[in-house]
Amino acid sequence: MSKEISKLLSHVLRHAPERLGLVLDPNGWTSVNDLIIKAKKAGYKLDRETLEIVVAMNDKQRFTLSDDGRRIRAAQGHSLKIDLGLKASEPPVLLFHGTARSNLDSIFAEGLKPGRRQHVHLSLDESTAMKVGERHGKAVVLRVDAARMHADGKTFWQADNGVWLTGHVPPQYLSF
Repeated sequence: MSKEISKLLSHVLRHAPERLGLVLDPNGWTSVNDLIIKAKKAGYKLDRETLEIVVAMNDKQRFTLSDDGRRIRAAQGHSLKIDLGLKASEPPVLLFHGTARSNLDSIFAEGLKPGRRQHVHLSLDESTAMKVGERHGKAVVLRVDAARMHADGKTFWQADNGVWLTGHVPPQYLSF
């Protein structure tokens, strides 16, 4: 059941809050009580305890509860226009991006683009990037020269769950 709830949360908190009749504030937060009530009305078995377990146990830490526990949001990955309120940060020297081998021609022509999301997502390590890439086909991991990008004026943010975000990675910063 927690996998079903996790998928529901990912969908409504990142892409389609209207599916449950939720409203997200400009920073992506919504009321935990509203979420639970509206999920139950839609036929999901969700209570506070289940929600807290799903948030704590999510392998990618996709969700963030507010300090007072009354609000929830997705940590990153929004297709909706959301301002996560993250401060620009200096990234590590290298970051990684997992993708399908079939995407390489367009990536090396145009760079990494956010697609339907607000940001390009970058991982701290190759193994995480490989797992991401495997979801899209025969996986390959690209290295991102984040230090050089940052020195050249590109902005990076680190989401609550540790994922690094940027608007676009031009091809000159990519390698294998």
